[in-house]
Amino acid sequence: MGTVTIKAKALEAFVADIFAFAGCSKEEGERIGRYLVSANLSGHDSHGVVRVPRYVSQKKNGTVVADVTVDLLVDTPVIAVVDGKYGFGQTVTPQAVRIGIGKCAKNGLSAVTLRNAGHIGRVGDWAEMAAAEGLVSVHFVNASGSVLVAPYGGVERRFSTAPYCVGIPRAEQDPLVLDFATSVVAEGKVLVASQGGKKVPDDALIGSDGRLGSDPHLLYGDYTPTGPRDHSKGTGAIRAFGDHKGSGLAFMCELLGGSLSGTGATDPKRGRFANGMLSFYVDPKVFDPAGFFPQDIAKYVAFVKGAKPAVAGGEILIPGEPEARMRAKRLAEGVPLPDDTWAAIVETARSVALDERRIQQATL
Repeated sequence: MGTVTIKAKALEAFVADIFAFAGCSKEEGERIGRYLVSANLSGHDSHGVVRVPRYVSQKKNGTVVADVTVDLLVDTPVIAVVDGKYGFGQTVTPQAVRIGIGKCAKNGLSAVTLRNAGHIGRVGDWAEMAAAEGLVSVHFVNASGSVLVAPYGGVERRFSTAPYCVGIPRAEQDPLVLDFATSVVAEGKVLVASQGGKKVPDDALIGSDGRLGSDPHLLYGDYTPTGPRDHSKGTGAIRAFGDHKGSGLAFMCELLGGSLSGTGATDPKRGRFANGMLSFYVDPKVFDPAGFFPQDIAKYVAFVKGAKPAVAGGEILIPGEPEARMRAKRLAEGVPLPDDTWAAIVETARSVALDERRIQQATL
């Protein structure tokens, strides 16, 4: 399986054009392109442009809505409940995050729930958005209607991939960002593997018979190289990471990101996909006027990175460091996409009547 490598800005512009032709405003198309490519740049291809065909399909069938302005259902000095009204996650999530940032800037602390959002993408983007304003943030996320993950000790799906994320700002340095699905792999990583990309670990999936595996067909059933992936067709599940610990964290993400937000914990009977998110924002300058926090972070980072590696020549990496390095590499060299992923994106571009010459220009 080969790859196509495209410069980040060119890929952003191409994705933006696809969504403009799909019925989004120019601004929304650019925003979707920017955030999807940002995920690729960070090395999280599972949340990158591989999502383009699925997003366009959702727009066509009306399960996601273009150019939504969120509704503010609860508005106190420190709390907000935001309804995304099934808008694109790349449009409604930054609106919710800005509300949380604004309240935290005034009061030192805020809590915001977002309900009924389209796929919000890489949660780390929202932690980075808060960190850019000097704020710590914590995010619990669920995906109602997306039942993919088996709880510890089971083989049947009960959880979404239920991401968890923490962001901590650092002056004049990249923020510390911990961002992961509470499953062994995010569903998007299985999607990438199904299109000729990086394979998932051998024990990432579990069949209905209890056998562990890595074949994407366990999750999606039968599919063609460039066709849609429908996880309702598969008989297997993704496994929760960390045995009972990851399974327990996934359970809490469902209740906090889903139930508390009003989105609802994931339910196979819910026909319409929606992300829910509970976010806390903290201004460290209010909690720590003496400036101890940034000094202690720097000291502890050095202490952790100074640990003896388990493998000769190895290195201890801190949260956010692999993403920062990958971003620098891919900004310089371009974003590599498996042939099947690129073919599916091109097929989507043609489906919205994007000019063939524009399609050919994308890889120049």
